[in-house]
Amino acid sequence: MSARKNLLTTLAAAGSLLAVSACAGSPQTVTNNDVTRAVDRAAGTDVSGAYPAQADGTPANPPGTEASRAYDRVAGTNTSGAYPRNNSHTRHHAHTTTRRNPPGTAATRAADRAAGTNVSGAYPAQSDGTPANPRGTAATRALDRAAGTNTSGAYPGQSDGTPGNPPGTAVGRAIDRATQ
Repeated sequence: MSARKNLLTTLAAAGSLLAVSACAGSPQTVTNNDVTRAVDRAAGTDVSGAYPAQADGTPANPPGTEASRAYDRVAGTNTSGAYPRNNSHTRHHAHTTTRRNPPGTAATRAADRAAGTNVSGAYPAQSDGTPANPRGTAATRALDRAAGTNTSGAYPGQSDGTPGNPPGTAVGRAIDRATQ
């Protein structure tokens, strides 16, 4: 906490000095003077023009802020400008696609892998109705197998009124037989 407080105090002081220095002198001395160079050294910037290696987009200081770069790494985006490989060459619906960045975000792709779905669009083989993922959910298919129904749509032969499944439920038919 102390280091953070010191950093904030230093940045506030540097900002104040920069503001004061901006009020005096010619434009040349406003951008490149002792104060702006001190700010550049403390903050790792190149406001003064004296530290070009610290300018945005250099190896020492990639584009964007650390926060925006962290967001880009997690979400698979290029908000900061530091990850051009995540840029969208085609934008359609909610999908962002390049050769190196499949559709969806890292979060939706992870959810797809975990749940066996295709919300992101990156796993078309996991879409409903494919051999890898028949219609409905695993839960509704399990219900259909246990109850002899077709709630999921995966067992059309178990629909009411088909030769394999006469009208009503097995329980209802058993009750009907017992009470006749």
